[in-house]
Amino acid sequence: MRPSRVLVSITLGLAALIAFGAAQSGAAPAQGPTSPSIPASTITVSAASSLTDVLPVIATAFEKRYPQIDVRFNFGGSPALVEQIRAGAPADVLATASEATMGKAVSAGLVGRPLLFAKNTMMIATPPGNPARVKSLADLPKVSVALCEVAVPCGTEARDLFAKNGITVTPVTRELDVRAVLGKVMADQVDAGIVYVTDVKSVGSKVTGVAIPANQNVTTTYPIATVRESSQQAAAKAFVDYVRFTPSAQGILRAWGFARP
Repeated sequence: MRPSRVLVSITLGLAALIAFGAAQSGAAPAQGPTSPSIPASTITVSAASSLTDVLPVIATAFEKRYPQIDVRFNFGGSPALVEQIRAGAPADVLATASEATMGKAVSAGLVGRPLLFAKNTMMIATPPGNPARVKSLADLPKVSVALCEVAVPCGTEARDLFAKNGITVTPVTRELDVRAVLGKVMADQVDAGIVYVTDVKSVGSKVTGVAIPANQNVTTTYPIATVRESSQQAAAKAFVDYVRFTPSAQGILRAWGFARP
């Protein structure tokens, strides 16, 4: 993995590799990735913060199939990524944590046709050992909570989660992306935070996760698309197709806790 690549946990990395090996023996995808006959190129993937750990693992597998393509990443809150592309920031692929956010990029003519590649659900994260003894969503109004800004998918999902369960939570802080919320929890600056299931899994014992029952939870779907202004269209499309259609990429996503789209 290149020096610029985000470090991932050894445990989940092994799980992803196991899934990768198992997926190779599975059935062929409905569509295959673009032919390897693509010129040497470097692509930048602008992706939601909740994909910080899993996409570099997928990129490593992708680069083995396409050794002439170098994948680099720009992670952040999904709305901020869209605005960066709108402002002319270099990007070849966009992956967001919600269809609504990607819809804004589509409406602005910034990206091609998106493909849905994963789903995620929410979880309560607490500092290790859960010192505030948070057992369910009903406990959140009584403790200090970190949430994402409502404009960010993780903040929108938290809002919908509370509305669905009829509770009111006043956060002590709102952050620009889900990893910032997770950071507040890991630093023991709050009693709890609402993050994705995959975020809790990615940091292991650095937080304690409190599961939200399926009938109380909400789901978000992740789309990925090529950026229209990219000068590396063939390589960008190869990466998008690889993430969406190959058993290896989909197996890695499952290993990291993402559900099928």
